[in-house]
Amino acid sequence: MPRFSCDTAIPHDQPAAAAGRLVAAAEPYGLTFTREGETLAASGPFGRLALTVGGDALHLRAEADDRGLLERLRASVSEQLAGLLGEDLSIVWAGDVETGPLFADFREIRVTAVRDLTPRLRRVTFQGRDLGRFATPDNLHVRLYIPPDKEASPSWPRPGPDGRPVWPDPQRRPAVRYYTLRRIDAEAGDLDIDFVLHPDHGGADGAPGAGFARRARPGDLCGMSGPCGLGIRPAPWHLLAGDETALPAIARILEELPADARGIALIEVEDEADELPLRPPAGVAVRWLHRRGGGTARPLVEAVRALPLPLPSDLFAWVACEFDDLASLRDHLRGRGIDRDRLLTVAYWRRTPPDASSDRRTSA
Repeated sequence: MPRFSCDTAIPHDQPAAAAGRLVAAAEPYGLTFTREGETLAASGPFGRLALTVGGDALHLRAEADDRGLLERLRASVSEQLAGLLGEDLSIVWAGDVETGPLFADFREIRVTAVRDLTPRLRRVTFQGRDLGRFATPDNLHVRLYIPPDKEASPSWPRPGPDGRPVWPDPQRRPAVRYYTLRRIDAEAGDLDIDFVLHPDHGGADGAPGAGFARRARPGDLCGMSGPCGLGIRPAPWHLLAGDETALPAIARILEELPADARGIALIEVEDEADELPLRPPAGVAVRWLHRRGGGTARPLVEAVRALPLPLPSDLFAWVACEFDDLASLRDHLRGRGIDRDRLLTVAYWRRTPPDASSDRRTSA
């Protein structure tokens, strides 16, 4: 039974139609509603959402095992409702809604060390408090809140009255990007995040993480919330495929696979200087793929297309890379008969046209 819950009632002259629009909007996010008597309910990674249609209002109940998860679910529902029914919609939640000046899953973290792992990969070690919620093998990623350069006293998003975040003024607003927790020791209160040092084309807005990592010094502050998912699922055989932005995640996954795991990891990097020592199980091969100057070469796409695979029912594929490459790989793997529940794909960045200022790389 979930430990935390909250409720709201949305006045509407056609509540059944409003419920239908909310159900349809939730489908792309993996939330499928089923009928439970007079209620439509859906469960997902954040918790459970139930809709009940009244005579002149749509009633919603959100439930979660954790206050931070409930905050995320409540904020997401409020965002969807405002988008569907109008920004002037009044949303008032009752129940477990008491919050402080920051979200329950938000932590302020401070840089304690910086070191280069390769010419293009930099590890930043942070110190923080109360990190237990982040130390889970099921959730590899966090949201980093990167303050503007030279902002000595960062401002962070805070919970608004309807559960949605209230952001600082634009000049003080942190950039938000998703990153892999490469290592975390909750008891010691420290963690590592590896940043790809993307080429500096003068477009700092496109890669704020790389800019932060370049200038990071002990004492610098960041914000962090989460954790978020995007891990693997149990299977007799695993395919891990990604470029250097996925290298921290692949390295962690390899370390956390069971000793009897089987499969292959295909990792695209620029050249040998970008290779790292990894610790895979004996039954998982690691193959490095080199671009050597870029151009139109797509070594990761070509390697996955040429790879012999086991039966789709024996496989789980985890793929993370550039947006267009990912689309090609997803189509290829689905064409090989791999069902959606055995395939996790995520675009970590997207190429920009040759005359654009920077690559839009959002994660590592």
